[in-house]
Amino acid sequence: MKTTPYYAVIFTSVRTDGDHGYSKMAEAMDELAKTQPGYLGIESAREDIGITVSYWKSLEAIAHWKSNSEHMLAQSKGISDWYKNYKVRICKVEREYSWEK
Repeated sequence: MKTTPYYAVIFTSVRTDGDHGYSKMAEAMDELAKTQPGYLGIESAREDIGITVSYWKSLEAIAHWKSNSEHMLAQSKGISDWYKNYKVRICKVEREYSWEK
């Protein structure tokens, strides 16, 4: 369990047809994000719509990640090659609970 409050960046997207290097870049971005100050984790699922939620300690950590030069290259490729559309939402998580069998 993460210590609250923390922040969630919710990235929803619809992909274009074909990979066009997407899988390789997604893997590289996952690894790079793990090295960023304030990174707490990630969860992702894809069917017709992709949903990726990354977790961060602060808004400053999110801003630092958004402005990372390698991440900026991936963002640019996303617009030109990989996504039909996407949306980013940033939320403050005040409370967390879970259940596991």
